[in-house]
Amino acid sequence: MIEMKPGDKIGIVCCSNGWEKRKEAKFRRLQEILLSMHLVPVLSPYIFERGGVESGSAAERAQALMDFYRDDSVKGIFDISGGDIANGILPYLDYEVIAPCDKKFWGYSDLTTIINAIYTKTGKPSVLYQICNLVYDHAEEQREHFNNMVFGDTKELFQFPYTFLQGEAMNGVIVGGNVRCFLKLAGTAYFPALTDKILLLESFGGTVPQMLTYFSQLQQLGAFEQARGILLGTFTQMEQESCKPDVWTLLKSFVPQDLPVVRTTLIGHGTDSRAVLVGEYREFEK
Repeated sequence: MIEMKPGDKIGIVCCSNGWEKRKEAKFRRLQEILLSMHLVPVLSPYIFERGGVESGSAAERAQALMDFYRDDSVKGIFDISGGDIANGILPYLDYEVIAPCDKKFWGYSDLTTIINAIYTKTGKPSVLYQICNLVYDHAEEQREHFNNMVFGDTKELFQFPYTFLQGEAMNGVIVGGNVRCFLKLAGTAYFPALTDKILLLESFGGTVPQMLTYFSQLQQLGAFEQARGILLGTFTQMEQESCKPDVWTLLKSFVPQDLPVVRTTLIGHGTDSRAVLVGEYREFEK
């Protein structure tokens, strides 16, 4: 799935909010872990905040990303950021360069915008996954899965348990990701066609009012009528606060009764989260 060998270079970028300087030790720890796994991290010059939320202008952050796409020695590109501002770089990306490139872009949360834009403009899949999971609470398990995926050609990192909340089977190309960030693309040239797609939805922040807002907008976009199924990931704040109604209860009032809906606890913002390829066909069966 991901072809790398010991000694390969990987690009590290920060296309959304810049890292705070106080987190520098964690950033250095990530570098150490990657080197111990025989991968060589090559860093964007725009990682840390520079007097505000940005690590560089939108054009500068986009250029750093494109430099890695153009560098044949770099075998994968991993974004370590999250936040709010990733969509600012979309007009500055060269999709004609990205389209024939075999390397994949990895990121999560606000990087949902870039992941779906790449698929919309090029047809290429990207990976919804945060490489910083290699240093977080479930680091040992995450490193094992990541290492096996990169060098052992096994797919544990992309495998996750799921249950059907509605229906018994679904298949299609996965689009979506973080629901708040995905909806930033609505009405733009970067929003993917939803017909016959599996719509992945997960969230970090937000409680009942926010979810009602997001689901209403998706309904008004025709998403639930066009999609072939829904993959529900984790909704961190909703779950931490035991919000009532819960996410599925809220969503049920928006989706057709014959639309398959699958839930997993291992896609989203949890430090134990697995990876999923956005822009790739997948099948789910009960």
